[in-house]
Amino acid sequence: MAAAPPELGEPIPGLTIALAVILVLVLVLPFASRRVEENLEPFFLAMGLVGVAVTYHYGILDGEGLRELAVKAIKTPLSVSGLPVGITQAVFIFGLIFLYYHPVIYRMLDRMIRRVGLTLFTFIFITVLGMISSVISVIVTAVILSEVVAALKMPRGAKIRFTIYAAFALGLGAALTPIGEPLSTIAVSKLNAPFDYLLRLLGAYVIPGVIGVAAVASLSMRRYASQVEGVSATYGETLRDVVERTVRVFVFVAALELLGYSFTPMVVWYFSKLDPAVLYWVNTISAVVDNATLAAAEIGPYLSEEQIRSALMSLLVSGGMLIPGNIPNIVAAGRLKITMKEWARLGVPFGAALLIIYFIVIEVLGIHITL
Repeated sequence: MAAAPPELGEPIPGLTIALAVILVLVLVLPFASRRVEENLEPFFLAMGLVGVAVTYHYGILDGEGLRELAVKAIKTPLSVSGLPVGITQAVFIFGLIFLYYHPVIYRMLDRMIRRVGLTLFTFIFITVLGMISSVISVIVTAVILSEVVAALKMPRGAKIRFTIYAAFALGLGAALTPIGEPLSTIAVSKLNAPFDYLLRLLGAYVIPGVIGVAAVASLSMRRYASQVEGVSATYGETLRDVVERTVRVFVFVAALELLGYSFTPMVVWYFSKLDPAVLYWVNTISAVVDNATLAAAEIGPYLSEEQIRSALMSLLVSGGMLIPGNIPNIVAAGRLKITMKEWARLGVPFGAALLIIYFIVIEVLGIHITL
């Protein structure tokens, strides 16, 4: 989901300050202003346009580059490089499938939950989705996740917890192959690596991570087991809702393309030159900045395998902490109308806990396993 990083010279203080201000606004305003929180898509689009205007003003972008970026921002939601389906099309097509065929799907889902119970269903569902997200793409699994959770008759708080845990699992699992998500596509391309490179490099960390997240989600759902009333008998959406959600996703992804490109100078000038242990924590910025953009600027054959592993794991985990961080977050939050504050209440502390665990394993204990 990232445009190619521009050719950059020496750091420009004015541009750095301007981009830092934009970053602070992106981090703060969704929590400080209810109006912004309820209109994340146009807000991020506005911030992306401001970022592009600033980089153009300082000469990072010329007229031709500006046109190319505009085209890229429009194309990205429709055709993500390396993935079998565009985000916008997946949201629309699966929305139509659930709109017109939900009775059959809901009956199957209801029978499954009644047979195995909510706790076991949660574990199996999140584990399977997390594992196959690198095969059928995180875009498809994200839409399936959001529609299934929307169908469950349980308290809103339970739906939010289920969704956030699952989004972490999907974001982790999608990184195992180049067809899973944009970050993995870019990493494999920049490293000129074979198809199974990320599976071998990250599999020993990602696979237990997906299972661990599913287990935590399953335990979290135990308190709601008695409150679940199966699956909703009605779909609750119209064709207009499906179209509107598709448009909002399109705008959000296009905005992140612009915003991510705007922050590239900061990443190239400062982040990519940091010590791996420091970069691990700085990469938590991927909670609001497209992690594919950071990967495009940071990852290269000049890095050691340990550095690549550390950087990617940080990006993958951090992407689950806030709504803009990853595709599953954007799709699910849009479908279930989860706000930034609601996502952050669980996403930030849970993501921080995962980051600490992986940091201890990879950096402190130096456990480097390649499959």
